[in-house]
Amino acid sequence: MGKPDNTLPEPSQQSPRCGIKTVPPRIFEYKVYDITPVAAPRMTRADKALYRPCVRRYMAYRNALKGMDIDLNVEPLSLQFALPMPKSWSKKRKEKMCLQPHTQKPDLDNLIKAFKDALLKEDSHVWCYDMMTKVWDYEGSIVVLNIKTSPDQNQS
Repeated sequence: MGKPDNTLPEPSQQSPRCGIKTVPPRIFEYKVYDITPVAAPRMTRADKALYRPCVRRYMAYRNALKGMDIDLNVEPLSLQFALPMPKSWSKKRKEKMCLQPHTQKPDLDNLIKAFKDALLKEDSHVWCYDMMTKVWDYEGSIVVLNIKTSPDQNQS
């Protein structure tokens, strides 16, 4: 038995599953926003009058996002949330974990919800997500990716 072929097929090759041509290579354009992501909290009735600390953090995050010039007219919507590593980690551990998947709380869906709720009055027009990731980094940030399949797509 030979080694398994882990290479991706060329864009012009047929897909073995459905006979449709594979998607051409994708081109990424991105914009980095230096803000530490915060998850959307579960609001209670009491939060209308007396905000808990988690709600205050979320409100400050939401107001900061609204003050940034973030363009969400990107389809499909793709985001990368970079969460800061704890200061207690050693330098060696930080180097090892940089840009590795973040598998702890907060959940990715709560980060997405907080981001969309802060920037969109109505998010029903978002019909497709492409790539949503949550990774470790030295500092918190949000990256909005514009993924294209060809150089002339999404040009204005």
